[in-house]
Amino acid sequence: MTTRQTVKVQLVRSPIGCKESHRATVRGLGLRKISSTKELVDTPEVRGMINKISYLVKVL
Repeated sequence: MTTRQTVKVQLVRSPIGCKESHRATVRGLGLRKISSTKELVDTPEVRGMINKISYLVKVL
């Protein structure tokens, strides 16, 4: 059985006032409210989304 690498992400700033595409990226990662956390599979696509909104999230 293979083990999947995961990355834990926390929303630390509000996406209000940000670009619509950045808000959509936050929603795409499954983050809703400030300080909500999500454990995601560590793929290049997820890493790209995190890099796009790096000023809104913190990787735990």
